[in-house]
Amino acid sequence: MKYIRAFALAALAGTTILTAGCAVIRGQETAGAYVDDVAITTAVKARFVEDKTVDAAAIKVETLNGTVALSGFAKSNAEKSQAEFLARNTRGVREVRNGLAVRP
Repeated sequence: MKYIRAFALAALAGTTILTAGCAVIRGQETAGAYVDDVAITTAVKARFVEDKTVDAAAIKVETLNGTVALSGFAKSNAEKSQAEFLARNTRGVREVRNGLAVRP
Protein backbone atom coordinates (compact mmCIF):
# COMPACT_ATOMS: atom_id res chain seq x y z
CA MET A 1 0.00 0.00 0.00
CA LYS A 2 2.89 2.38 0.77
CA TYR A 3 4.38 1.78 -2.66
CA ILE A 4 1.12 2.49 -4.44
CA ARG A 5 0.72 5.77 -2.58
CA ALA A 6 4.34 6.77 -3.28
CA PHE A 7 3.97 5.89 -6.97
CA ALA A 8 0.72 7.84 -7.25
CA LEU A 9 2.30 10.87 -5.57
CA ALA A 10 5.33 10.70 -7.86
CA ALA A 11 3.10 10.41 -10.93
CA LEU A 12 1.04 13.41 -9.78
CA ALA A 13 4.18 15.47 -9.19
CA GLY A 14 5.57 14.54 -12.60
CA THR A 15 2.32 15.44 -14.33
CA THR A 16 2.21 18.78 -12.53
CA ILE A 17 5.75 19.62 -13.60
CA LEU A 18 5.10 18.67 -17.22
CA THR A 19 1.82 20.56 -17.35
CA ALA A 20 3.30 23.70 -15.79
CA GLY A 21 6.10 23.64 -18.33
CA CYS A 22 3.77 23.48 -21.33
CA ALA A 23 3.67 27.25 -21.76
CA VAL A 24 7.45 27.32 -22.02
CA ILE A 25 7.53 24.33 -24.37
CA ARG A 26 5.09 26.05 -26.73
CA GLY A 27 7.47 28.99 -26.95
CA GLN A 28 5.18 31.54 -25.31
CA GLU A 29 7.85 32.71 -22.88
CA THR A 30 10.98 31.56 -21.09
CA ALA A 31 10.89 29.77 -17.74
CA GLY A 32 12.35 32.82 -16.01
CA ALA A 33 9.76 35.12 -17.55
CA TYR A 34 6.99 32.74 -16.47
CA VAL A 35 8.21 32.86 -12.87
CA ASP A 36 8.48 36.67 -13.06
CA ASP A 37 4.93 36.91 -14.42
CA VAL A 38 3.57 34.77 -11.59
CA ALA A 39 5.36 37.01 -9.07
CA ILE A 40 3.94 40.14 -10.71
CA THR A 41 0.40 38.72 -10.71
CA THR A 42 0.74 37.82 -7.03
CA ALA A 43 2.09 41.27 -6.15
CA VAL A 44 -0.72 43.05 -7.99
CA LYS A 45 -3.39 40.91 -6.31
CA ALA A 46 -1.76 41.55 -2.92
CA ARG A 47 -1.90 45.30 -3.53
CA PHE A 48 -5.59 44.99 -4.42
CA VAL A 49 -6.27 43.12 -1.17
CA GLU A 50 -4.41 45.76 0.87
CA ASP A 51 -6.33 48.64 -0.77
CA LYS A 52 -9.85 48.75 0.63
CA THR A 53 -11.16 50.81 -2.31
CA VAL A 54 -10.58 47.93 -4.76
CA ASP A 55 -12.61 44.70 -4.69
CA ALA A 56 -9.83 42.15 -5.26
CA ALA A 57 -12.33 39.30 -5.64
CA ALA A 58 -14.05 40.97 -8.61
CA ILE A 59 -10.87 41.64 -10.61
CA LYS A 60 -8.92 39.01 -12.52
CA VAL A 61 -5.22 39.65 -13.06
CA GLU A 62 -3.18 37.95 -15.79
CA THR A 63 0.43 38.71 -16.67
CA LEU A 64 2.41 37.84 -19.79
CA ASN A 65 5.95 39.14 -20.29
CA GLY A 66 5.39 41.97 -17.82
CA THR A 67 2.10 43.11 -19.37
CA VAL A 68 -0.73 42.99 -16.86
CA ALA A 69 -4.29 42.48 -18.10
CA LEU A 70 -7.12 43.42 -15.75
CA SER A 71 -10.57 42.02 -16.35
CA GLY A 72 -13.77 41.77 -14.39
CA PHE A 73 -16.02 44.38 -12.86
CA ALA A 74 -15.51 47.62 -10.96
CA LYS A 75 -18.19 49.43 -9.00
CA SER A 76 -17.11 52.86 -10.24
CA ASN A 77 -14.70 54.66 -12.53
CA ALA A 78 -12.69 55.57 -9.42
CA GLU A 79 -12.24 51.89 -8.54
CA LYS A 80 -11.26 51.10 -12.14
CA SER A 81 -8.67 53.90 -12.11
CA GLN A 82 -7.33 52.87 -8.70
CA ALA A 83 -6.90 49.26 -9.84
CA GLU A 84 -4.96 50.41 -12.89
CA PHE A 85 -2.85 52.77 -10.75
CA LEU A 86 -1.97 49.99 -8.29
CA ALA A 87 -1.09 47.58 -11.09
CA ARG A 88 0.96 50.15 -13.01
CA ASN A 89 2.98 51.01 -9.89
CA THR A 90 3.85 47.41 -9.05
CA ARG A 91 7.47 46.39 -9.53
CA GLY A 92 8.14 44.59 -12.80
CA VAL A 93 5.02 45.79 -14.62
CA ARG A 94 5.81 47.10 -18.11
CA GLU A 95 2.28 47.81 -19.32
CA VAL A 96 -1.29 47.60 -18.03
CA ARG A 97 -4.30 46.73 -20.16
CA ASN A 98 -7.36 47.76 -18.23
CA GLY A 99 -10.34 45.78 -19.45
CA LEU A 100 -12.46 46.36 -16.36
CA ALA A 101 -16.13 47.05 -16.96
CA VAL A 102 -17.91 49.50 -14.68
CA ARG A 103 -21.25 48.18 -13.57
CA PRO A 104 -23.82 50.33 -11.82
